[in-house]
Amino acid sequence: MKNSKVSETTPASCINCPYEHDKKPCTSNYSDSLSSICPSVRSKELVEKCLNEYSNPSVCEFARQASIQEGEGYENRELGYERLSPIKPRILETMEFAEKMGYRRLGLAYCTGLRRETAVLEHLLVEEGFEVVSVVCKAGGIPKEKIGVPDSKKILPGSFETMCNPVMQALILNRDRTELNIILGLCVGHDALLFKYSDAPCTVLAVKDRLLGHNPLAAIYTIDSYYRSIRHLKNKEKG
Repeated sequence: MKNSKVSETTPASCINCPYEHDKKPCTSNYSDSLSSICPSVRSKELVEKCLNEYSNPSVCEFARQASIQEGEGYENRELGYERLSPIKPRILETMEFAEKMGYRRLGLAYCTGLRRETAVLEHLLVEEGFEVVSVVCKAGGIPKEKIGVPDSKKILPGSFETMCNPVMQALILNRDRTELNIILGLCVGHDALLFKYSDAPCTVLAVKDRLLGHNPLAAIYTIDSYYRSIRHLKNKEKG
């Protein structure tokens, strides 16, 4: 693929790769020097840099066990790609990965709206022999005014509302020395702050999507039918 406009400062755009899966430089032995948009081809120094990171034994082991867990999520592997069949839900894979890594103390950073689901998960984890530290999003009881949220922007204007506090969640999990933190239903932005402040690695079991039952991909799957209006929302706002 010829692309004379691509330079070293051009952002990666893997989604625009022209190759089928079995010809992609990142997933096969196939290599095409004309694949100038491909970071696997044009960013050899970053390939070496990441390999250097994987030379850290703890990083390598984390990645190795994650890859093993990935493979164990399928059956019929010996029959080829077309016959692969998934066999494990994410809850089970999360517990299995923690076992592989030898983690015993797990953190649950959850939204108060998913407290029932979190209670079920905590019970499952304890049954499997894990220690669990759970911290709700409202920990700290800090009113939203403390971070400059006007009354008109509250969920219920005129009421007392505490802020979601992912920094507090992370600090508690750090203090209690969790080894892996599991995120359940934190809001957009709040989840990012928890990732930023957490000492332990984090994995997501559920993301927040109030409208779609915490299944945000439903809007993507129906972007040409029920959720076609999403394509036009920004234009409406500007108008």
